[in-house]
Amino acid sequence: MADWPERLFDLIFFPAMNEKLDDLAALAEIEGWDYQNTPNTHHKPVLYNYLQHTYRRLQDENKLFVSDDGQALTFNTGLVTPNQEEIYCYCTTNRNQNAQQDWHFSNWRRKGENDLTKFSQLPSMAHYFEDPSALVFDPRKEIRSNVEHIISDNKERFPEPYKSMGEYALQTFLKGALDNAKERVRRNYKTAIPHFYRGRVQLLLPLCLGNPHIADLAIVVEDMGNFYKAATCLTLDMAYNNARQLARPDRDWLMP
Repeated sequence: MADWPERLFDLIFFPAMNEKLDDLAALAEIEGWDYQNTPNTHHKPVLYNYLQHTYRRLQDENKLFVSDDGQALTFNTGLVTPNQEEIYCYCTTNRNQNAQQDWHFSNWRRKGENDLTKFSQLPSMAHYFEDPSALVFDPRKEIRSNVEHIISDNKERFPEPYKSMGEYALQTFLKGALDNAKERVRRNYKTAIPHFYRGRVQLLLPLCLGNPHIADLAIVVEDMGNFYKAATCLTLDMAYNNARQLARPDRDWLMP
């Protein structure tokens, strides 16, 4: 197994990164790559984070391939064109003698393009789960929540006016929102959106604090075998970043 760096940008030099993100977004299926609830932390932050986390998973799976002549490197981005053709990151050896990265980004390539014929085999996309049942909420299982812990560890993630409330008042709101989320996912299992975090698939449920049709946060539930544990919450942008690693979420309640 190759010894790849942990970070994408320690392996590949991307000149004019913002332009490269625009190029990839234009080549791929139309999708929103900007935050909607908080200020952008980077140009097209969802796509920027998606590439970094996808690389990390591909590194774990040893799915970065070097061409037969050793002069090119590629990996599967997991994205496709509107015609459903897979998109690859294509790089060549870095000829800058002072460069810290061994590879220089060349372009995003569709699977059928000529540059990729240099590879006798093309890498598959990142894989995140062995048991497909991990992606689906089981309504027969109880959800146990630690409300006090959720608030004490994550109060800064709550929107106003809830962030400014006393803990007892916020607990009352949160318990009601959790009960509603539990009922909603039991009526429609697709309400639970899978996301990938620290090597595990978990599920995201909407927390609607002020309006039953608008999510304010996402609650994370983890399958403990006989029950689900809810112990943390995420902002909607954080939740979308994590969920997008597996697939583009349906726009029932979570969107960029």
